[in-house]
Amino acid sequence: MGSPSMSLGYNSRELHNVFVYGSLMAEEVVGVILKRVPQSSPATLNGFHRFSIKGRVYPAILPMENKKITGKVLSGITSPELDLLDAFEDIEYERRTVEVSLMDGYEKLQAFAYVWADCKDPNLYGEWNFEEWRRVHMNNFVEMTKGFMEEQELPESKPRVATYESFYQQQ
Repeated sequence: MGSPSMSLGYNSRELHNVFVYGSLMAEEVVGVILKRVPQSSPATLNGFHRFSIKGRVYPAILPMENKKITGKVLSGITSPELDLLDAFEDIEYERRTVEVSLMDGYEKLQAFAYVWADCKDPNLYGEWNFEEWRRVHMNNFVEMTKGFMEEQELPESKPRVATYESFYQQQ
């Protein structure tokens, strides 16, 4: 049995799968956060619904029977990269382990997904549309994400929600 520090080092090399279903489906956004575009595969998450959120351009997901979400699985995500994604998703989301189905076959796999933390949020409505977001909001969202990542380098960095709100108030 190795020392605790050795086992910690091993865990930091572990690679993760992350199911993305909103702004992180855009390689432009993921590339800014991770400074690379990881390998990805189209995937489906059963038993969840993707909502629009009043006053926000990004979506939320919550468990809902007989619904499913299409998105993609980012694979080979390192633990430090997962920390960056956690910071980006901020306190509005909880990272949960879910089972997703890859669309190019029958393979199911475990992945992390960011689920909206407030399951009774009155601001959730309808369905969120990726293509519309890509057309209307992506360029601004990429700029906001760049600002957020620059903030992360500072000792007194703001949470992503604060970065988002100040960016969109300036628009």
